[in-house]
Amino acid sequence: MRSFLQTKEWLDFQESIGHKTWRFDDGKIKANIIQHKIPFGKSYLYIPHGPEIFFENITGGLKNEVDNFLRYLKNLAKENKSIFVKIEPLSDIVVEMVFRKGIKKSKKEIQPSRSVILNLDLSEDELLERMHRKTRYNIKVAERNGIVVKNVNDLDAFWKLLKNTAKRDRFASHAKEYYQKLLNLNGGELKTDLVLAYYDGKPLAGAILLRYGDTEYYLHGALDYNYRHLMAPYSLHWENIKYLKQNGLKYYDLWGADARKWPGVTRFKLGWGGDVKEYPGSFDIPVSKFWYFIYKLKQKLF
Repeated sequence: MRSFLQTKEWLDFQESIGHKTWRFDDGKIKANIIQHKIPFGKSYLYIPHGPEIFFENITGGLKNEVDNFLRYLKNLAKENKSIFVKIEPLSDIVVEMVFRKGIKKSKKEIQPSRSVILNLDLSEDELLERMHRKTRYNIKVAERNGIVVKNVNDLDAFWKLLKNTAKRDRFASHAKEYYQKLLNLNGGELKTDLVLAYYDGKPLAGAILLRYGDTEYYLHGALDYNYRHLMAPYSLHWENIKYLKQNGLKYYDLWGADARKWPGVTRFKLGWGGDVKEYPGSFDIPVSKFWYFIYKLKQKLF
């Protein structure tokens, strides 16, 4: 299993938004490594959806390979004033290989540990059958309201929707430049799109989507809450699902689902009837025990 977060293009994108990055690749273990700054002039190193371990290429013993990789990470962290390394692997096997090395389970996750994934090999009728009845009903409501879905490059319209969504739902969005650079990610293995749903020419909902391999990921969404009764997001995703099927994609990953953190969004995603996929979660490798203690203490207090 490989994630778009472990591609060279994603690493280049992280550099373009100001992060220092490295790539470890000895043919046996691969990892994109991204530096994140934290208070007190410190930082931590982050491996999203990794590392990847290629067991078929390891002939001299897995323990030595893991030890070498962890040694590299700790030296890199010390050189760059990083007080710990955070890993969020896709596979339980990776966790088992390194857990004995003092890795600590972390409650702070950067990538969601649970996702909802639709199998696009199913027919449209089968997909509709698997949906919650209210999702099917809302698709019909949106169709009756004449919602029109377009693949466009109108970041200004999406940004306006996103700012209002962030204010209403009390979350911090990225800067507008982040989304612009994300939408410029069209080369190599990755392709991004901006899809908007309109009513009488007015954009009511939007989504930024990323394609990698046979999967499309729903990364960012926004909605004009004043027009929520028109059910624009349901048309947006249903039309996108049909488009992806026509273009031979196999999966539609609706990304993060967490009923405690995002109850409304999670309900919306689960309503599409996809399979819930769980990942191992987040793990920290302390490098400076003192500063890691201070960091954890600050998290508890604030």
